[in-house]
Amino acid sequence: MRFWPLLNRTTKRNHPKKPIIHSLTMTRFFFSKYTEEPEPKEFIDYLDSLKNYEKLGVPKDAGTDSDDGLDLGRMRRLMDRLGNPQSKFKAVHVAGTKGKGSTAAFLSNILREEGYSVGCYTSPHMMSIRERISLGQSGNPVSTKTLNKLFHMIKPKLDEAIQLENGSLTHFEVLTATALTLMAEEKVDIAVIEAGLGGARDATNILCSSELAASVITTIGEEHLAALGGSLESIAVAKSGIIKHGRPVVLGGPFLPHVDCILRDKASVMCSPVVSASDAGIRTSIKGLIILDGRPCQLSDIMIQVERDFPLFIELSDVKLRMLGRHQLHNASTAACVALCLRDQGCRISDKSIRAGLENTFLLGRSQFLSSKEAEVLGLPGATILLDGAHTKDSAKALVDTVRMAFPDARVALVIAMASDKDHLAFAKEFFSGLGTFLGLELEAVFLTEADIAGAKSRTTSASLLTDYWIQASEELGINTLHDGMEKNRDLIEENKIILVTEKSPEVAIRAANETLGRRAGNHSSVIVVTGSLHIVSSLLASLQSA
Repeated sequence: MRFWPLLNRTTKRNHPKKPIIHSLTMTRFFFSKYTEEPEPKEFIDYLDSLKNYEKLGVPKDAGTDSDDGLDLGRMRRLMDRLGNPQSKFKAVHVAGTKGKGSTAAFLSNILREEGYSVGCYTSPHMMSIRERISLGQSGNPVSTKTLNKLFHMIKPKLDEAIQLENGSLTHFEVLTATALTLMAEEKVDIAVIEAGLGGARDATNILCSSELAASVITTIGEEHLAALGGSLESIAVAKSGIIKHGRPVVLGGPFLPHVDCILRDKASVMCSPVVSASDAGIRTSIKGLIILDGRPCQLSDIMIQVERDFPLFIELSDVKLRMLGRHQLHNASTAACVALCLRDQGCRISDKSIRAGLENTFLLGRSQFLSSKEAEVLGLPGATILLDGAHTKDSAKALVDTVRMAFPDARVALVIAMASDKDHLAFAKEFFSGLGTFLGLELEAVFLTEADIAGAKSRTTSASLLTDYWIQASEELGINTLHDGMEKNRDLIEENKIILVTEKSPEVAIRAANETLGRRAGNHSSVIVVTGSLHIVSSLLASLQSA
């Protein structure tokens, strides 16, 4: 089946080839992008004056079709006031419980490799709010100068809209509107837009079918249950809201059968052809880990051969993915499926660009290993440190699988901080079950700590409460832990029990983790895994940057 040509331009732009920033993995290079110029303080202050659900937590039923749901009408009115900039380019809309940010990054880099000017909008950010918006071919965060100029240009209209909406416009709505306006001003060829919450009621869902190149739904999991109706089924319904009439939808998955039916039924009603990245005709494998530029990457094969709604084919051997784990390989194959869908619509994308885009993708805080120099800067010479923003049961399982693959016989210490609206007990159980003892891999200690969430403490889970959840998880699973009187009874550290320790800051926790592994790991290799939230990862990266 053929669709309308993707681009208004019949040929790709003849931009000079620039190195995509994600191909460089030195963390300090990433820091320089965010710290080499001042933050857009006036714009940030403006956003901070609005209701911010990332700081406050998402209200019950916010993402459902109910009286309490987010009001997409006010977002449409805002976009109309700004001249509907989203109508000036084609877009790929990405939703899902997990994997949508990585999938968006993979796809954006594929398109940049082909020479297209790409707009990418994602959330949350790690170091700077500018990370959420990238424009053009470089993939760099939007510059402060560009953002300030656009903000001053549209501020009168934003002020009017906020007044007419009785102050109900939110931080995310105004940021989304700003991002889409920037993309229109930049005249991007195509945009990759990540949904914030759910899909149907999300502020990004102002894209109509005539503006959409494809929809993508990566995964369906039990996150934001209260905000999205309380069940996997209601979450699936909410996320299926991004499927538009006649536009192809790529499903990541795999999904439970009844969830898969919900998504496919919606696609059928919308006459939208479906491509599943979990189709039997799509085969992926990890052949092993290699070191590239001083960092591990996984050598992977991706074979896509789909012949249902429209034929898709690519065969990529020995793809060097810097994003580690089977879940990231699946995200990469999902992005490749989207690229092939775009190619079927007339978008010129070579197999070479798909390979290069996948290989050149790297995101802070996603299976990120610190270099030996970075560990030394943190005062932990010789330590192996893995940073990952996993914060759900499913992402914990994916992280456990990655640690198993990279360190099959290591001793592990976890440093964890989490937001208050997560399933802390299920998260803990996944680590206990997966890392308790597995073919030589062994969990030695867990350090529970605290990190601000979106710059505020209102959604932070206290370290003591986190410890209580981990104690409960260990008791329910029958796992021996040591969690009382640690400072007074250092001799007990040598007992064959998993240590649970409460620490007030990530910096103190990671040093304590390193010290504990030094005593307990012996001649075994060891790794410190920092996880539970992208915000604790961001906190440690900020410490590294300021050191």
